[in-house]
This record gives sequence, C-alpha cells and structure tokens, in this order.
Amino acid sequence: MAFEGLADRLQKTIQKIKGKGKVSEADVKEMTREVRLALLEADVNFKVVKDFVKRVKERAVGQEVMQSLTPGQQVIKVVKEELSDLMGGEQSKIAVANKPPTVIMMVGLQGAGKTTTTGKLANHLRKKHNRNPLLVAADVYRPAAINQLQTLGKQLGMSVFSLGTEANPVDIAKQAMEYAKAEHHDYVIIDTAGRLHVDEKLMGELHEIKSEVSPNEIFLVVDAMTGQDAVNVAESFNEQLDVTGVVLTKLDGDTRGGAALSIKAVTGKPIKFAGMGEKLDQLEPFHPERMASRILGMGDVLTLIEKAQENVDEQKAKDLEQKMRSMSFTFEDFLEQMQQVKNMGPLDDLLSMMPGASKMKGMKNLQVDEKQISHVEAIIQSMTKAERINPEVMNASRKKRIAKGSGTSVAEVNRLLKQFEEMKKMMKQMTNMGKKGKKKGGFKLPFM
Repeated sequence: MAFEGLADRLQKTIQKIKGKGKVSEADVKEMTREVRLALLEADVNFKVVKDFVKRVKERAVGQEVMQSLTPGQQVIKVVKEELSDLMGGEQSKIAVANKPPTVIMMVGLQGAGKTTTTGKLANHLRKKHNRNPLLVAADVYRPAAINQLQTLGKQLGMSVFSLGTEANPVDIAKQAMEYAKAEHHDYVIIDTAGRLHVDEKLMGELHEIKSEVSPNEIFLVVDAMTGQDAVNVAESFNEQLDVTGVVLTKLDGDTRGGAALSIKAVTGKPIKFAGMGEKLDQLEPFHPERMASRILGMGDVLTLIEKAQENVDEQKAKDLEQKMRSMSFTFEDFLEQMQQVKNMGPLDDLLSMMPGASKMKGMKNLQVDEKQISHVEAIIQSMTKAERINPEVMNASRKKRIAKGSGTSVAEVNRLLKQFEEMKKMMKQMTNMGKKGKKKGGFKLPFM
C-alpha cells in the first residue's frame, strides 16, 4: 500500500513526542531529523524535504507550541498541517466551463496508464456528478490505443469519438468538439498520444491540440511507482504545456510516496485524482488533508463514510441491524453484506482509514486474504436457501455436498459455521452497546 514505509517511520517518530507535557528544542531537533530521514527514504525531492523540515522546526519551537497546554499534540498538529500543505492543502476540483462542454486533455508518457485513466475519469464524472462525457481517441500512434479506448467506452456504455489511425490528432480534437456540441455532451475527455520520453514532436502536437480546443484542464497522468522520475516528467510537461493538474496512477501499489509528496512543491500544480486500483471505479479525488491523516495513522473517516454511502443500501443496513439485535441474522444476510462491503474496495485499505487502526493489537501487519473471502462466499453460495436461513439443519451429508460444490473441505465448512455463530453473538453485544451509547445522527459502519 502507498506510503506504508513512510507512515510507519513517521508514526513511530511522532509517538515519541505525543504525550510529552513539555517539549524542548532538543526534542524537536531529534524529531525533525527522523522526519527528514523518513521523507528521504520515501524518495521525496531533497529540496522539498529541506524546506518542509525547516517549516516544521520553525513552527514547532514557536509560541503556538511551547506555550500550549499539550505541546506534544501541537507538534503533531504542525506536522499534519505541513504535510497536508506539501500535497496541496485542499482538494483541487475540476475547472468547469461556463458554457458546456468542459474540455479535459489527458497527457503523459507511455505506460503511465493514460488511456485507462481517461475511462476512469469519464466513469467518475458520470457516477458522481451525473455528467455525459465524450471520450476522444486522439492517440493515433500507439498500437491498439484506439481499440483500448473503444473497449473501455463499450464497458462503460459511453460514446467514443474516433477518426481512425490515419487522421491528424488536431483534426480529431476539432471534429470531436463539434460532435460533442451537436450530441449534447457536457464533457470532452481527449486521450492524447504519449511517448517513451518527452520530445519536441510530441509537445508540438499537444500545443496544437491545446490551441485548437482551449481545454479547461490539462491533466498530466504519471505513474506513482516511478518516484522521482514522475516528478521530473511532471516538471518537463508543466514547463512545456502549463498543465493544470496531475493524476497519480498506481498509488495503491508498493510505492514509497515520494511523487505524491513532491509534485505540488516542485511544479506548483495540484494532484487532482489518484488511481487506487485497476477497476474502472477506482479513481478518487485527491484530498491532501485526508492523505496526511492516513500517513500519520489518524485514519480517514470522511473517505470511509463516503465509500459506505456510495456502496451500502441504507435501508438494508437498518434492516440488518434489527436482524442482528434479534439474532435472526442469516447466511443470506451475511453474503449480501459481504458483497456490499467488498464494493467499497480492498478490506485492508478500508481498515487503514480507521483512526488508530495501525496501533491496534494485531492490526499493524494484518493482510486481508481476498482469496479466503472468496472461499467463504463459495461455501455460502453452495448452500440451499433453507440451509442459509437455518444452518441448524446441517448434517454430515449436507456439509460434504457444500464442500464439494464450493471446492473446499468439510473442515472449512465446519469452521465457517462455528465462526458465524460466534460472530452473531459478538454482533448482538456490539449493537446493544451501540444502542446504549448511540448519539443521534451518528454514523455506523455497514457491518457493525
């Protein structure tokens, strides 16, 4: 997961200073030295690290900290605020045209995931903002680029404008604008050609397209896995094209986070979106303050709530709570709930958004085995409806049939049945506790 190494280092460092009733300059000096090493190890730009540490140090030994009642907590607040500012401070939203369509140019090097991100962005605009985007295939050089965008368009049920591989990309962009206006598309997303490296011919073509369509946004797509190379690419493209924002792909991968923490400081341009997986719905608006909280182990409750609201049926969640209280919760309900939670994203990613999860016993090195979850689903799906509703009817022959149907063993079926009963008891206790202490309007996770 992104930032994992950096998060571990920073969390250990700030824990040392957290509970201190008095913070000395020597304490701050030691902490900033550790922070500096953590950032450098995460492949953050050296100048960016130097400036960041300087700002933290100045604020941490200033009056706002030294004269506060909880100086340790104040130092952590300073680190969080500076980390957030480093990544842009606030979420940077798409600049919308006064008169539709809003035009977005997608630019970047080959292999960064530009075409897939074009599809993801279109999907995001339709799902979250009820927009009607037109995808434009303007990459006539890369083999199968047009076919890839058309395949994505078909998957999403969206229009893709193409004039084939022989047309001039500038003409494609021009005619796409006319088509979008005629067909009442409110967004035009142009997938431009990439290169293996920045060259004059590429930039010349992109300049021409920019002049022709006057885009509201020029999004540079960069691979977060490439670390400082991503920052260098961003600098080059920004100097040539004056990009308006950056989309980081593969931020869910094994990346140290250096690109995300350096790009805004080096280019002055905000990170607008982050790719958090391969699926077409795994593109998220980038929230610097939320990311800073996650890096420092403070969780990201707002994103967790948003994911739950998008993927969990509120009425079904209420019905489920009643069933848990009355102990009438069945395998049918369990299967449905598992599928809703899975739609929210990888479970270990969701756990990382819970405040303090990294400090909870057993959670630090927790790896959620998605295969194991699939096994559980297969076992439940191999049961008859009567067996799901009333597991007490299970006998040896039924368990054998279920194991065979799910490709598992009788031992695994027995284990699930036992765990399910234990979970029902635990859930009843938790919901009863929640009822006693529940505040009006409070949010409850869908599986609580």
